[in-house]
Amino acid sequence: MAGEASSPAFRAAALQLDHAVLRVLRERLPAIATTTVAAVVGEVPDYRGALGGSAGGTIERAVQMAIAGFLKLAGGGSDVDPSTPLGPTREGAYALGRGEARGGRSMDSLLAAYRVGARVAWRELARAAAEAGLPATTMAKFAELLFAYIDELSAASVAGHTDELTTSGRVRDRYRERLGQHLLARAGADMLTAAAARAEWTPPTSLTAVLLPAAEARRALSVLAADTLQVGEDLQGIADVDPDHPLTLLLVPDADGPGRRHLLRGLGGRHAVVGPPRPWLEARSSYDRAVRTLALGAASRSGNPIDSEQYLADLVRTADPEALADLRAQVLEPLAELSAATQERLAATLLSWLLHQGRRDEVAAELHVHPQTVRYRMGQLRELFGDSLSDPALVRGLVLALPATP
Repeated sequence: MAGEASSPAFRAAALQLDHAVLRVLRERLPAIATTTVAAVVGEVPDYRGALGGSAGGTIERAVQMAIAGFLKLAGGGSDVDPSTPLGPTREGAYALGRGEARGGRSMDSLLAAYRVGARVAWRELARAAAEAGLPATTMAKFAELLFAYIDELSAASVAGHTDELTTSGRVRDRYRERLGQHLLARAGADMLTAAAARAEWTPPTSLTAVLLPAAEARRALSVLAADTLQVGEDLQGIADVDPDHPLTLLLVPDADGPGRRHLLRGLGGRHAVVGPPRPWLEARSSYDRAVRTLALGAASRSGNPIDSEQYLADLVRTADPEALADLRAQVLEPLAELSAATQERLAATLLSWLLHQGRRDEVAAELHVHPQTVRYRMGQLRELFGDSLSDPALVRGLVLALPATP
């Protein structure tokens, strides 16, 4: 807030340091900065041993700028503009916070550095100010100004750190979304490798496609691998999707073997369809399988994930709908003259008979009819089909065709 941001300036207006004291403090500035930097790199683990490298130079410049800014503020007295009390120093603290985020460090270390720096700088500045004759009555205001100033700089660094993480996170997410779209478009290996590098994403051995309602994606991501890719729009190959309930695609890395069981457990309670694991460059294949499984009407109403691997036979049967229709017409031609109701009853009985290898009681139990009814219907079917029911080719055709019979 503006009032909080300007509070060091108001404290500076009440301080009014003597110019002779300020001159001594400015002369001591390099030595005070060196002592403060040494304390920071010695006491804060993430900066330990940094004096000889680029990080040490960065810390020293930041400390010198901060102390110089403080002395400028302390010497401004009533002439300080409370609307812009810190100027470039605050901008430097903001940039320092962004740099820490880019370096992969948390704010904990930087805030610790501020605490150590404030303590040591105050000790050195207070000693120099006392030697220069600063009255004891003014020393409390001097301390109050210093710690308000450090609080302001640390707040600016926190803002910079947060903004950098937010910005870089959004950019990375956009790159990862684009990578997912390239995978769906079957882009070449060179393009995909470059896209993965831009997205700071290490390619896994395999990717597994997961289709689920967009409203469930965030909760699902919370239990999946951190480098799971998400594609939330422009999904290809899905027809008749309810626009009020859009789907999201997740591409989960290395979810094969035991990882697949873990994935299915993690998706419990969600209306997901899970494709097979595929080499990461061929992730489109897993997505296509999930889409086809969804088209089978296999989406769970109970909220449990659907494993496409459990629908392989149905996926094979429906791979060529026209061929399946022709096969059905061919093998069921003996039933063509019967009514639709009679065709349905006899087709269901014939399929059950074939799958149960003629065990009449099991067929009757599955169809919820009396065994004598099964015997009667099979008599009708033998009259219609004749000896062809013993032909292995016809039996294979019937087993393939009959599950899709109404």
